[in-house]
Amino acid sequence: MFNDIGPLELVALVVLAVLVFGPDKLPKMIQDVTRTIRKIREFSETAKADIREELGPEFKDFEFEDLNPKTFLRKQLDSDELGLKEIRNGFDLKKEMAEVTDAVHSRESGSSGSGSGSGSAGTTVDMTKKPEKSGQDERPPFDADAT
Repeated sequence: MFNDIGPLELVALVVLAVLVFGPDKLPKMIQDVTRTIRKIREFSETAKADIREELGPEFKDFEFEDLNPKTFLRKQLDSDELGLKEIRNGFDLKKEMAEVTDAVHSRESGSSGSGSGSGSAGTTVDMTKKPEKSGQDERPPFDADAT
C-alpha cells in the first residue's frame, strides 16, 4: 500500500502527526485508524463471501482478482489449454534470425559465382541489382483488341 514511501518521508509523516495531533492524542488516533482499517477489511471479506454464496457452486473457483484485466490475461496465457507454452518454447528468435542471415549470405555468394543462369528451377533472382536500361526506347506492342 505504501511501497513508494521512503524512510525520510515516513519520519516526516510521524513528526507532522505528532505536531498536528499532539503526543497525548496520537496513540488514540492510531488505534482509531487501525480499527477502521480492520472493519473495512472485515466488511470486504463478508461481501466477497456473500457474492460467492449467491453465485452458487459452479463459481466456487471464482477469484475477484480475475476481474483485473492484467491478472485475467496472465492467468489465461499461463494455462496450457491453448498450447502457447509449446509455441513460445519452440520459437527461438535468435536461431530463426541466424537461419535467415545464413540463407541471405549463401544466396549472395552463390549468385555472384554463377554469372550465366542455366535456366534450371534452382536458380535464384538477385533482388539487389538494378535492371539495366537499354539505349533504345522500346514501346510495348500495341494490342488493338485490348483497347
